[in-house]
Amino acid sequence: MSEVKKIATRESYGNALVELGKEHEDLVVLDADLAEATKTGMFKKAFPERHIDCGIAECNMIGVAAGIAATGKVPFASSFAMFAAGRAFEQVRNSVGYPKLNVKIGATHAGISVGEDGATHQCNEDIALMRTIPGMIVINPSDDVEAKAAVKAAYEHVGPVYLRFGRLAVPVINDNAEYKFEIGKAITLREGTDVTIIATGLEVSESLAAAEKLAADGISAEVINMHTIKPLDEAAVVAAAAKTGKIVTVEEHSVIGGLGSAVCDVVAEKAPAKVMKIGVNDTFGESGPAVELIKKYGLDADSIYAKVKAFVK
Repeated sequence: MSEVKKIATRESYGNALVELGKEHEDLVVLDADLAEATKTGMFKKAFPERHIDCGIAECNMIGVAAGIAATGKVPFASSFAMFAAGRAFEQVRNSVGYPKLNVKIGATHAGISVGEDGATHQCNEDIALMRTIPGMIVINPSDDVEAKAAVKAAYEHVGPVYLRFGRLAVPVINDNAEYKFEIGKAITLREGTDVTIIATGLEVSESLAAAEKLAADGISAEVINMHTIKPLDEAAVVAAAAKTGKIVTVEEHSVIGGLGSAVCDVVAEKAPAKVMKIGVNDTFGESGPAVELIKKYGLDADSIYAKVKAFVK
């Protein structure tokens, strides 16, 4: 049996920017002294005249990106999620969101899987923050294929977009001819009748693995990849509620304000059903190997399997 290919979505981000840069001369990339880590260094090497290092000044970087967007160019402002969504929130809100400028925010190193960098850098609140900004698109791709497609879609969309990428290499699960990425359209990866698992980001592959284990126990789990948190695919949520009556959301993010909260909003208003949220439970992270942290915080396939099984029974 061949080994599953694994690629970090931050790598995908860097590669996608280079490919887009070849096609679009209006694409500009900004960074805050983290080009090697965010992988925008690839773009800098290919197009040095269109890369701007703003130094360790993320708030200023967002302001610069807003100014560049106002000239008609398409800037991708890049930094760790903790800094892009956290430190620079006010600038993102007032300088990008309020005037509806065409700025793309490439936020890498999101979630608990930042690992050894510890709690100060493990941003589990960014989706919640970005969801609250009117007009902001929020995308959390599940693998290399989806991340590249998301970057392209973000470029083509006119308006602010928040793209969430990870540090940890994750399995490539969308490498098939049928795959199609569309902002705001969820993808059903596995059919099921007993429970629906709606996952996002690196938790999609973990949820697929959990569904396999559930199947061995006679539990039929539908798995939906919700790559776009905003706008949420409400039709997919309503259909899942009607089909299985039980929904489990899985995210490498706080259970407060993220995918789970967005799904619950839809369920409460349009499709009453039982919902269980799996994510980071109102706590800060800690320093440690990414894979071990994912397991400790109950975000690995085995933990998802056990929680869903108990929920269904």
